[in-house]
Amino acid sequence: MSVNVLFAGSPSAWEAYRASLRAACDRAGVAVQLAPNHPPEETDYIVYGTGCEIEDFSPFVRTKAVLRLWAGVEGIVKNPTLTQPLARMVGGGLDEGMVEWVTGHVLRHHLGMDAHIMGQDGVWRNEICPPLARDRKVTILGIGALGGACARALASLGFQVTGWSRSQKDIAGVRCLSGAEGLGQALEGAEILVLLVPLTAATENLIDARTLGLLAPGAFVINPGRGALIDDAALLAALDSGQVAHATLDVFRTEPLPPEDPYWAHPKVTVTPHIASETRVDAAAEVVAENIRRGEAGEPFLHLVDRTLGY
Repeated sequence: MSVNVLFAGSPSAWEAYRASLRAACDRAGVAVQLAPNHPPEETDYIVYGTGCEIEDFSPFVRTKAVLRLWAGVEGIVKNPTLTQPLARMVGGGLDEGMVEWVTGHVLRHHLGMDAHIMGQDGVWRNEICPPLARDRKVTILGIGALGGACARALASLGFQVTGWSRSQKDIAGVRCLSGAEGLGQALEGAEILVLLVPLTAATENLIDARTLGLLAPGAFVINPGRGALIDDAALLAALDSGQVAHATLDVFRTEPLPPEDPYWAHPKVTVTPHIASETRVDAAAEVVAENIRRGEAGEPFLHLVDRTLGY
């Protein structure tokens, strides 16, 4: 007997995922009827893709789980009609992509590459040599699946990596801190700050004038997490004062970032269009298929969201 899997997303997302999802479910040994239009009362699983328009989950009385194709769940987790188990995407190429993007931008700022790439003017300047990684303090706020992978990668390159999270973690080669006191310790003197905490009521505007003031003068801020983690006015002021030397931002409160937003024209800001890490279709399909298999076998779902924490 097959199970009905509703793909809730844009037509383009459906076209991108349908073949991979069917093939992954076949490999998982689960017979599925995958479609973008199952009636709610006949739906066993919802694959929640880009462009999902479901606002009321209450008619989905038979649905065993909602399976997100992205790591972020802030747009759905507070929906009062969503009583079904909600799983976020972990893996699916997200961690690999994030490691590559974060490592690239950390090395860019660590080595001072912009001065040579954009300042080539025929003058030979070799007075300043960048420090070794072992002499550079990097702090990552949020050391879950994505942040932890980035922390391990940077530590393997020799950086002094400090990681902070809500609850205490243990990562080899990384100084791990937690809680309110640990946050201040993690930020104090940090030369490169990477933001990968989930967006919750407790983390909105986490990076404000006070926390920016704890960083080493001339620090670099890298945000591939969520736009609302940053108090934008405070960051712009810190950039103008020199407390922050440069900010590389991949996420914003409003996306696409409006043309008139001051970040676009600021000489100390790099804007990237929410490309730090994309879910890879084939890899994500395997994660979804495994959760469907688990649901049908009566096994615990992977990567369930804790509604009380919001992630």
